[in-house]
Amino acid sequence: MTATGPLHAIVLAAGEGTRMRSERPKPLHRLCGRPMVLHVLDALAELELDRVVVVVGHEAQWVAKTLAEEAPSTLRIELVEQEIQRGTGDATAVALTALPDDEDADVVVLPGDTPLLRPPTLAALVRQHRGTEAAATLLTAVLDAPTGYGRVVRSGEDQVDRIVEQADASEEHRGIDEVNTSIYCFRRSLLPPALRRLSPTNAQGEYYLTDVVEVLSGAGYPVRAMVVDDPVETAGVNDRAQLAAAEAEVRDRINERWMRRGVTMWDPERTYIDTTVELSPDVALLPGVVLRGACVIGPGVEIGPDSTLIDSVVGEGAEIRYAMCERARIGARSHIGPFAALGPGAVVADGETVPPFESWPGP
Repeated sequence: MTATGPLHAIVLAAGEGTRMRSERPKPLHRLCGRPMVLHVLDALAELELDRVVVVVGHEAQWVAKTLAEEAPSTLRIELVEQEIQRGTGDATAVALTALPDDEDADVVVLPGDTPLLRPPTLAALVRQHRGTEAAATLLTAVLDAPTGYGRVVRSGEDQVDRIVEQADASEEHRGIDEVNTSIYCFRRSLLPPALRRLSPTNAQGEYYLTDVVEVLSGAGYPVRAMVVDDPVETAGVNDRAQLAAAEAEVRDRINERWMRRGVTMWDPERTYIDTTVELSPDVALLPGVVLRGACVIGPGVEIGPDSTLIDSVVGEGAEIRYAMCERARIGARSHIGPFAALGPGAVVADGETVPPFESWPGP
């Protein structure tokens, strides 16, 4: 991507996520083996970023520890804490304190609960923003059922006037089917003065980042929007049902990617693979296979049906039937099961057979 100046990103991950009904902070709920916020960071992969600021709040130390241990080393990540959650506008203002005051910089802002966003979409948003020299560019979606989302109010084909939240929307506004996704690209120099003009005079009593759109538009700056091709990408996760739906989408993407790389799946809908798993060509996965954690599966391995492997390494040509294997090392051309269990640390030599109904403990 050709840049006209520095590019930064802000990920808003300070919320408690009360609808998850969990002690675990919402950004750390897992999809296919990885915390949700890491999937969001993955969406930044095609951007040439100077730095990434993650705003933490609820259970800040827990989130910070997870990011320190699991976040991509390719990203320069800084954490700032929003001690009191007073809305997305306040969180963005807190994040800006960690960014240099570059006149020609741009800032991507996105929530920490949109794990389905694809890197090409975010890259296209930045290209359009810079190509049109906009003060702000919104990623929007057109929905058949927009209830619950902020509506995009335009004054013309190109110019966005403001965003009206569902709770503050009139009947006329509720008829609009273009909605805000809470994903933006801003001109860095214009963002702080716009944030200072925000007011918490709304139904939630918070500082809405969405109100920056009206501030910039009202001051005569160009505010643009890019409609996402697939609204699924921008779906937020606020409760366990939405988490399950997002995980199903991520799982479909994982399975499709591996099948295109030479892995056979008898029934992809009943095959569960974490993002951290490594598969070789000509692996065959039968229905009911679950591969979790840091599994490494060699060429020509056949697993299943109804087998679960956790953090296990499997050598070339092995066969595993109706088995449970945890932190096991399984040799090439070995045969496991059916109905066998390998305990943590178990080692099976090349060509060895673990008979049916056998349990091999670890060392």
